[in-house]
Parts: sequence; structure tokens; C-alpha cells
Amino acid sequence: MDIIDNLNAVKRGKLSRRAFNRSLLAAGVGLFSAPLLPRKALAAEGDHPTFFTWGGFDIGELYQPYEAANGALPNFSIFGGTEEALTKMRGGFVVDAAHPCNVGLKRWVDSGLFQPVDTSRLANWGDVMPELVAMQGNDNGAGSPWMVPFDWGGTSITYRTDIFELEGEESWDMLWDERYAGRLGSLASGGDAWWCGAIKAGVDFKDIATDMAFEKIAAELRAQRPLIRVYTDDTTTLEQALASGEMAAAMTWNSSAVLLQSEEVPVKFAKPKEGQLTWVCGIMIHKDAPNLEKTYEMIDAMLSVETGKFMINDYGYGHSNLKAFDEFDEDTLKSLGLSKNPAAILDEGHFMIPQSQDWESRMNETFELVKAGF
Repeated sequence: MDIIDNLNAVKRGKLSRRAFNRSLLAAGVGLFSAPLLPRKALAAEGDHPTFFTWGGFDIGELYQPYEAANGALPNFSIFGGTEEALTKMRGGFVVDAAHPCNVGLKRWVDSGLFQPVDTSRLANWGDVMPELVAMQGNDNGAGSPWMVPFDWGGTSITYRTDIFELEGEESWDMLWDERYAGRLGSLASGGDAWWCGAIKAGVDFKDIATDMAFEKIAAELRAQRPLIRVYTDDTTTLEQALASGEMAAAMTWNSSAVLLQSEEVPVKFAKPKEGQLTWVCGIMIHKDAPNLEKTYEMIDAMLSVETGKFMINDYGYGHSNLKAFDEFDEDTLKSLGLSKNPAAILDEGHFMIPQSQDWESRMNETFELVKAGF
């Protein structure tokens, strides 16, 4: 197989991403988890806003109304994690908007680097899920949000249904199952693993900052450490290992299960009896945004039904616009782990609670020690 020729075929629209990924699997090559769609130049320059975001959120399909109105995409700067992003901005890096998640909201607001959102400038605001807007710490005290909700989803266990033998209900115990020692994987970030460890340990999220909670969670993660084949935030690594059968189960985001299922790999995204971890990410506007008017245009494009349809269909993530869910039938949404009533999905999980910078530092330091075997 000539991978380069097939990749070019995908870009020309001659070969589907599903067919391309299947050919990679057959050749023993890793799955392409990022969209393989044509990209315009990432740097539009000029008076277009700069969006500081995750890799995979820098594609035209998420900004089509903006591009149609302005003839170009926004500019993009990519970060590897939200703590890295915040540190860079604290050091003087100025962008128009950035893409944090709700667990970091307090730290981002406390940095003093962001301005409240004027929702009257967003035509799609009326269709945004109120449950997401009402996330803890999002009200600036005067009725305006700090963050515009955009994408949301869950962290749970993606497992091979033909390899992993369930004993009873789906549970977080699956990632502590000694039968599969060396065949289990985990996301490497404490932003996921620590919170999932809290669910396993029976720690209520409102108590997660206590000394007792730290001890209980760390103990669970230390017990898990010898069983884990790899910790990584490269989801492609986890997806490839699950596809090949090297791993029986791994902690992933729901997008990994959606991708693997589309390639006919027999996996399921577990609904643990204890509940899955639930998160929401969104857009915050820098206080010194150089292109404020166009920034609002960009955000409104991201909130459109058009963008939401792509987000749900191609990434398997929930979108903040309720009307986007009307573009799918219930069976399709169920296969993605979603629903026509997305609020019910949020209610079933454990919603992450913003924490202080001191907590974040202590948690990350402790988790790094755990991963190192201490």
C-alpha cells in the first residue's frame, strides 16, 4: 500500500477517511485520529483573530460561516495542554481567544487575562445548552459568562468486546483488573486520570481537594500502576493498541471509541456503574484581544448548527448548540454515546469542578510520582 498516494486520495475526496484508516490497520500502521480533510493556510494573518487551541480544532469545517463571510479562516496557534497554554499567556503571549476546559476555569479567570463575554454579540447564543453555561465559576458576577461552551464529552473505558471478559457490570474496576496486567492503557494527564481515580476511590468531587481525598486517590492509582502498559496523551497510540489487540482496555475520550467503531474494530465505550467523567471545553476571550469584532464572528461560527453537526458526526463529541442534535436520529446519537436529550448524558456523569492553582500543582506533582513508580 502506498500510504502517501492514499493520503492524497483522501485529501482530494477520492477515498473516505474510514477506508483509509482500514487500510492503515491492515498494514499495521496507526490510525489517523485527526481529520484528514483539506486545510487552508493556518495563518490567515491580517485582521483575523488568533485562536489558541488544541490540535484538531484548526480545520475549516469548524469555522465555515466565518470563512464564508471573511474569505479566510482565523489564525491558529496550537497548544499541547491547557496548563501549557495558560503559562504561555501569563508570559506575555497575546491571542484573541483560547480554548480551555471547565476544570481550569477558576485558574484562567484568576489570571486576570480574560474578559467576560458579551453574549448579545452572538446570534447563536439562544440555542446554547443552559446546563453548560451554568458551569461552576462561569458567571462573572454581573450575569455574563467567562467561557462560551463549545465541545463536551466523557472520559471512560474503551474496551475490546472480543477480548475483555466482563464480570458483572461495566465498572472502573475494569482498569484495575489484574487479568489484563500489561494490556491496559491510560491517558497520561492528571486532568483525566486523577479525576477518574477519584470516581474509582469513591471520592465525591466536592471533597477532591482534601488531604484524605489525595491519599485515597493516590493509593488507587499506585495500585493500578503495575497493570498499565502505557500512559500517553497521544490518543492515536491508545487507538492503535486497541485496534491491534495489544490492549484489552484503555482510559480514553469518547472520540476514540467512535473512531474505532467506524473502522469496525469491536470496541465499546463503557458506561461504568459508578458514572463516567464529564467535561466541557469552550472559548475565552483575551482581555487585550487585538481583533475583538472578528473574534465574536469566529465564536458565533463555532456555535452554529453547521459546526455542531460536524463535531458530533466526525468527532463524536457533544456540541453546545442544542439544535445540532436535531440533525441526527436517536439511534445514531446513541451509537455515539449521545442523546436527543444531551442534558441527560451530563446528568449521568461526574462533572469536573474547577480547582485552585495550588491544587492543580499538587495533583500533577503527585500523579507524576505515581507514574514514575513512587
